[in-house]
Amino acid sequence: MIRAISFASVYVYSPQGSSAVSGRSRLLLALLKSDDGKFISKYAGRVRQQAIELPLFADFFAGSDLLIPIPGSAPQGRRTRWVAEHLALAMVREGIGRRVMPLLRRVSAVRKSATAPAGARPTVTRHYDSFAVERCEPAPDRIVLVDDVITKGRTLLAAAARVHEAFPSARISAFALVRTMGLVPGVNCLLDPCRGEIRWNRGDAQRNP
Repeated sequence: MIRAISFASVYVYSPQGSSAVSGRSRLLLALLKSDDGKFISKYAGRVRQQAIELPLFADFFAGSDLLIPIPGSAPQGRRTRWVAEHLALAMVREGIGRRVMPLLRRVSAVRKSATAPAGARPTVTRHYDSFAVERCEPAPDRIVLVDDVITKGRTLLAAAARVHEAFPSARISAFALVRTMGLVPGVNCLLDPCRGEIRWNRGDAQRNP
């Protein structure tokens, strides 16, 4: 299994903070999860703006990137699109990446982390076992896995491991529009771009930052 993957995100979300900004972060997440097309297009444009303006993202995105959206927690029909796929498509329309291909599929359902108690959330191994990857030709050189939200990073680490098996020569990274800040009292701003890493640590995923 792949040991680490680099990731980037642009916005933050506080699940429990009591400040006004923390409340706004929950509204942002709700709008994202509602799969509102105008909202997703708007924030894809802001991702592009950050990618252009910040040295932080200077080499993270490239015009040749293949964007692979992370599927939801249950198997879906091939014609069904979901939030992460809509986000990836909006990013390509903004010039981030070359094309979107939903090559990653769920072959078995996992419990939704958002509604599961902390001790019952799917492990990296459970996510890995639930995924399958379709190969494509020619094999991509650069892949960005796209998700709406990252918490610990278990889903993205498992997805990266599956995709790496199919495309072992590709550079694989991950992007999530929002990252959860569950271990702090709250957040002071919504826009907080970062680059970091998700890695194996004692049998689990660890996200930094």
